[in-house]
Amino acid sequence: MAKQRRPPSRQTKARPGPLPHSPRSESLGSFGQGTAATPAPPAPERRSTYIEAVALYERGLEQLQRHDYRGAAALFESVLAKYGEEKELHERVKLYLNICQRQASSIESAPHTIEERLYASTLALNGGRYDEAISHLRLVRDEDPDNDHALYMLAVAHAQRGEFAEAVAHVERAIAINPENRALAKTDPDLDPVRDDDAFRAALESSSGLRQERRRPFRPRSAR
Repeated sequence: MAKQRRPPSRQTKARPGPLPHSPRSESLGSFGQGTAATPAPPAPERRSTYIEAVALYERGLEQLQRHDYRGAAALFESVLAKYGEEKELHERVKLYLNICQRQASSIESAPHTIEERLYASTLALNGGRYDEAISHLRLVRDEDPDNDHALYMLAVAHAQRGEFAEAVAHVERAIAINPENRALAKTDPDLDPVRDDDAFRAALESSSGLRQERRRPFRPRSAR
C-alpha cells in the first residue's frame, strides 16, 4: 500500500536571499560609520565698497541719535551718491534721510523759543555755520542775559571765527554765571583757537564773578 505524502510545511519555505546592493544602502551605511556630510557652499564675500558704505551709514545713525539732523542727512546723502551699487542699503538710507530732512526743516526754519534757538545754534555750530549760530544765540542772550549756555556757545562761535575779544568776553560771563563752565572751557577743543590768548588764560584762572550754579554747562558737539 503506497504511503500518502504530506504536503510541504510552510515553515520549510525557502527564505529570500539578500537584497541587491543599492546606492541608498551605501549612503546609509557610510552615514552610520560617521562620514561627514557634504559642506554647505561658502557665503559670498562682501565687496569692500559695501563695508565702506555701511560705515558711513552707521556714522549717519550716530548723528541722528545726537539730533544733528543736518549732519546726519549729509552722511546719508553721501552713501547714496558714492555707493550707488549698494542697493540693499538704499531703502534704509532713504528712510532715515527723509526723517532728518523733516526734522531739520521744522526746527531750523523758524525757531521761536529759547530751547529751539539753542538747538538750532548747536546744529549751526556743528555744521560750521558760525554766523547763523551767532544770530540765534544773540536772540537768546537778549531774551535771557544770564543764560550761560548761550554765552558759552557764543564764545565758541567767536573763537572759531578768530574773534578773540568777543570769545573771551563771553566765556568770562559764562564762567561768572556758572563756574562749572571753567573746567569745561579748559579742555574744550572748540576753544583751541583762543587758548593761547593771555586774556583767555586769565579768564580761566580767575576766581571772581557770580556764583550762580543755575544750569549745568552745555557743550556743543563738534562735527569736525
